[in-house]
Amino acid sequence: MEVALKNERIALKTNSKQKNVLERAAVINHVSLSSYILTSSLKQAQVDIAKNEILVLSERDRHLIMSALENPPEPNEALKTLCSFSSIIKN
Repeated sequence: MEVALKNERIALKTNSKQKNVLERAAVINHVSLSSYILTSSLKQAQVDIAKNEILVLSERDRHLIMSALENPPEPNEALKTLCSFSSIIKN
């Protein structure tokens, strides 16, 4: 198992009430304040990233998207013009 070296530092400022709440939670969980803040922050970061990167569709919407991918409509005139213009620029 690879051990990750901790060589990066994050500083944050807080008021005394916020610090006391964090310290109490760390004590309850039997971890250091730094460990508590890091663990809690990483969990929330993973939730936030998942919300941004995962698209949840209804069954109806999934069928609509899959149908459009499997049976794309014929290109309209505007798209044909754009494609021909794009090939002129590339050459």
